[in-house]
Amino acid sequence: MAKTSTSKTAPKRKKAPARGASKARKSRSSDSSSVDALSKLLEHPLVAELISVGAIAAVAAIADHNVKTRTGEGRKGSKQALKAAGTAAAAAVGKRLMNEFEEIQKASKEKKKPSRE
Repeated sequence: MAKTSTSKTAPKRKKAPARGASKARKSRSSDSSSVDALSKLLEHPLVAELISVGAIAAVAAIADHNVKTRTGEGRKGSKQALKAAGTAAAAAVGKRLMNEFEEIQKASKEKKKPSRE
């Protein structure tokens, strides 16, 4: 008597041709171009100013939190300090961006007005 196999194995599939190699080369070149674009963006004066405004606001919020916890006005905990710092940084960056957009809108309106002389 012949033994029958009770477990069936799935037929092995042949591997597809290596098309991923060409995609990898393309993604590497796009990665380098995106890194270049990001570095150019970070070098822009407005972006640098936004980062510094956010950092200053975050440090101020942490300092304020430390003062409040030492005087007994606020609750202790680094989680609350971190939340306050993030909120302050986001608010400061948003305010600075809104000011910048308002300045741009004012400048564009002034250009549209014809000069009467």
